Amino acid sequence: MGFISDALSRIKPSATITLTQKARDLKAQGKDVISLSVGEPDFDTPDNIKNAAIDAIRRGETKYTPVPGIVPLREAIAKKFKRENGLDYKPSQTIVGTGGKQVIYNALLATLNPGDEVIIPSPYWVSYPEMVALNGGVPVYVETRFEDNFKLKPEPLERAITPRTKWIILNSPSNPSGAAYGRDEMKAITDVLVRHPHVWILTDDMYEHLVYGDFTFVTPAQVEPNLYDRTLTMNGVSKSYAMTGWRIGYAAGPEQLIKAMDLVQGQQTSGACSIAQWAAVEALNGTQEHLPKFRKAFEERRDLVVSMLNQAKGLKCPMPEGAFYVYPSCAELIGKTAPSGKVIQTDEDFVLELLETEGVAAVHGSSFGMGPNLRISYATSNAALEDACNRIQRFCANLR
Repeated sequence: MGFISDALSRIKPSATITLTQKARDLKAQGKDVISLSVGEPDFDTPDNIKNAAIDAIRRGETKYTPVPGIVPLREAIAKKFKRENGLDYKPSQTIVGTGGKQVIYNALLATLNPGDEVIIPSPYWVSYPEMVALNGGVPVYVETRFEDNFKLKPEPLERAITPRTKWIILNSPSNPSGAAYGRDEMKAITDVLVRHPHVWILTDDMYEHLVYGDFTFVTPAQVEPNLYDRTLTMNGVSKSYAMTGWRIGYAAGPEQLIKAMDLVQGQQTSGACSIAQWAAVEALNGTQEHLPKFRKAFEERRDLVVSMLNQAKGLKCPMPEGAFYVYPSCAELIGKTAPSGKVIQTDEDFVLELLETEGVAAVHGSSFGMGPNLRISYATSNAALEDACNRIQRFCANLR
């Protein structure tokens, strides 16, 4: 395949998508599969948002939109950042993309030169390093520790920064670990970044509203105003509003960066879907009454899953602050033999054997840059989660 670009040799397919598809295929063959591999709320988009989309269709809002987003949505984004994060952005400092992925990708495309380094704490969302590599950058991984609940500490961050560092990507609450930074933890990170004025901060705040107990969400530019001029604060409607398929992500940052991203998007996809943008206006401006319900349901599920996984022989699962994932360690089970005779040598062996024998789909942690762990999404019903955790307990008990 000599005509395929060299850039593609630098990236691999998304492990989460691969495993979710494998689970779908087994289900299609009539197997009883519980998929805990997909990062998607099982709730439906709230009715007020659906109705806003239907109204937009009836009003004929079906034409091309401005590249960086329709004015009412950019205004709603600026209002949201002020209301919820205490951040002052003008609508001209905002941009709308086809999902958060496009926003991050375009920020990197607009700023990276060959060899520029991007710091990515691991475990990380599978797409970050691939986007960096596709755009000629070099991902620099900073490991977090199980004992620290997978949160980045200031010392290893300081050590990772070089003159070539262009960005750090911070994702709180985190996919895959669910770890979220409280104000003091975030301040320790921003204190380091203040000392390195050439490093830009790209936040992925997609799970902002999915935090539990009395945890309070913060974002870097809010905790440290001195970073405002070199922070791109990214968010979206996918998770908090159960709008994954609507494909709307957005960000705010310095006008010069937003203009550069607008330029890229103008030659790439142009404006995001008009109907989805009008739905997003309602999501941000309308009632937020579904959020406490979402949170309560996810919190119950989190508690159930953490408790049951910690009762599985050889699994250790920390209690995350947010998102809808847990990231248990299966280190004690590496080297054991499954009833099929297969030796579990890696976390990937573990999840594949778990899928084959018990019909539970999870994603191996090594694909998120840290193993031996597995990512389990608890964005499904309590009954399905209980069934899945019973199967996981049985699977672990049968390893010899």
